[in-house]
Amino acid sequence: MSAAIEIRGVAKRYGAVQALCGVDLEIRRGEIFGLLGPNGAGKTTLISILAGLARADAGAVRVLGHDVVADYRAARRLLGVVPQELVFDPFFTVRETLAIQSGYFGLRSNGAWIDEVMRNLDLTGKADANMRSLSGGMKRRVLVAQALVHRPPVIVLDEPTAGVDVELRQGLWQFVRRLNRAGHTVVLTTHYLEEAEMLCDRIAMLKAGRVVALDATANLIRRHHALYLRVRLDGPLPDALPALPITSDAGLHTFRLDHNAELEPLLGAFRQSGRQVLEVEVAQPDLEDVFVQIMRAEG
Repeated sequence: MSAAIEIRGVAKRYGAVQALCGVDLEIRRGEIFGLLGPNGAGKTTLISILAGLARADAGAVRVLGHDVVADYRAARRLLGVVPQELVFDPFFTVRETLAIQSGYFGLRSNGAWIDEVMRNLDLTGKADANMRSLSGGMKRRVLVAQALVHRPPVIVLDEPTAGVDVELRQGLWQFVRRLNRAGHTVVLTTHYLEEAEMLCDRIAMLKAGRVVALDATANLIRRHHALYLRVRLDGPLPDALPALPITSDAGLHTFRLDHNAELEPLLGAFRQSGRQVLEVEVAQPDLEDVFVQIMRAEG
């Protein structure tokens, strides 16, 4: 059985900028896959190549076994893409927008599915509203609906919750989970790393057009096993400590410890100095901590 998405040796240059440098990825059917990286890492370029909006200089991309260049029509029909930008036609209602999108894929009698998608995205009340009258969050819901009108088995969400409120974000992720349980493969890019940690089965991290980390989300976090000790003292930090804080803000000091055994010597140094610990917290790393560590390590 072919993978949902196969990316082999993909490279892309824009003038003097090497946007992608031989990227290799395989995204399995039925998983929620996170594609993370700082601005300029190459995420949107990779999605553009996947969607047929840009041509790779080298390499190949396949969607469920269909090459996105040689077999473009089949590959595009299998794919639904929610772009990062709010792109819409201001002259149509929400329902008309979705009907037109259905027509692009040759779907004539798609009203029942359009109604279901609008209901799941809380768009029913705006079905006859003109697109230009919608809020930014509502427009983003319509973009998600447009990507789903032809029932694609593979869905790509490029920063789908950028600039939307908490309620919409939670509702969107509930819908994404339902789609995934129904068998859809979901590829997600986001700057909200807590979303990726909560939703994604596996994660790839890109930097400067290269994959610098790829693993199950839990494995990535487990591999970077540092502890974070946050303390507030009744005075300044003692001079002699077995470790130095990585941050000190308004009297709250954060130490990064590589092993549990480093915790007691540090607390013991506070006691020996006569300092009283007013607040203390020991935290495990989350995906954001891991992301920062990997990006720093990769220079």
